[in-house]
Amino acid sequence: MIEVRELTDGGQEPLAIARELAAFIAPARRTLELALYDVRLVEPQASVVVDAVHAAAARGVAVRVVHNVDHDREIPVPPPPQGDPDEIAAFAVPTRAIPGTPDLMHHKYAVRDGEALWSGSTNWTEDSWSREENVIVRLSSEGVCAAFRQDFEQLWRRGRVEGSGAVAPRAVDVGGVPVTAWFCPEHGESLSQRIATVLGLARRRIRIASPVLTSGPVLGTLAELAGDGRVDLAGVIDATQIRQVFGQWRANGRAGWKLASLGNVLAHADFTGKVSTPYAPGSVHDYMHAKVTVADDTVFVGSFNLSHSGEHNAENVLEIVDAALADWMAAFVDSVRARYPRAPLP
Repeated sequence: MIEVRELTDGGQEPLAIARELAAFIAPARRTLELALYDVRLVEPQASVVVDAVHAAAARGVAVRVVHNVDHDREIPVPPPPQGDPDEIAAFAVPTRAIPGTPDLMHHKYAVRDGEALWSGSTNWTEDSWSREENVIVRLSSEGVCAAFRQDFEQLWRRGRVEGSGAVAPRAVDVGGVPVTAWFCPEHGESLSQRIATVLGLARRRIRIASPVLTSGPVLGTLAELAGDGRVDLAGVIDATQIRQVFGQWRANGRAGWKLASLGNVLAHADFTGKVSTPYAPGSVHDYMHAKVTVADDTVFVGSFNLSHSGEHNAENVLEIVDAALADWMAAFVDSVRARYPRAPLP
């Protein structure tokens, strides 16, 4: 069983998401692994989630949490984490901080009893649940969960981003639907190549939601597709973050080809951009944060921006081949891009 929950800016109450997350945790009887990039919740959402974790631990569930550690080095957009270590500590279960220098522990997943998965692009924060476009994926599959647990154990044992994600991508049958779990950084470059390959094979439609588009293989393929116009190509990005990318590329004499390629995509395909609030400490995080790629009947969804920096982070993506889900996700992307103006050109 695969379930997808879409979030939009102002489209749902944070308390509703907190209750859905608590309902996911509630059936746990043996184990609960949480890999969390960012946790920042206020009441009453905080109590709903913390109480669910406490209750699981109290009934004997082995709960463990790995989380990202902030650092002072400059990183590319999207902005750095601002998770509160005190909120992680409030879970009162074994935790492990995962530093990246400058790579991020960017996962947002939970594995329950090795049987059920909660994943996607959605952090455990108030803004993620109320002001951002996001996707939550829930599925039941011991095979897929085994891959996520292997990734978790690597992070838990090593205590660092480097070397994690060494999980071979293999298709698993989930109710008749092939699902492949991809993990970075070990398979970051291969993942970008895989997405680019599937995009290049598309014959009917491509829909993309990603805050930025900086992955070389993906960007090159999209530029070619936008140029020949043979595929219905459209998407949505975060306009504020893309403008920051333009500035970085202009300052880097070696990135001129990317500036030209992205300009070609945005000029000749139907991309819109959300003008989000620029990152600043304490500011609202209202980014276009969904990370979805649809190519014909294949969906890529997870924590991975279509970015070069994402290849080096601890990330996860589910590759799902299912016509109905692809239609659903394409419609979601179209509904989001319809809310915003044309994406800015370089």
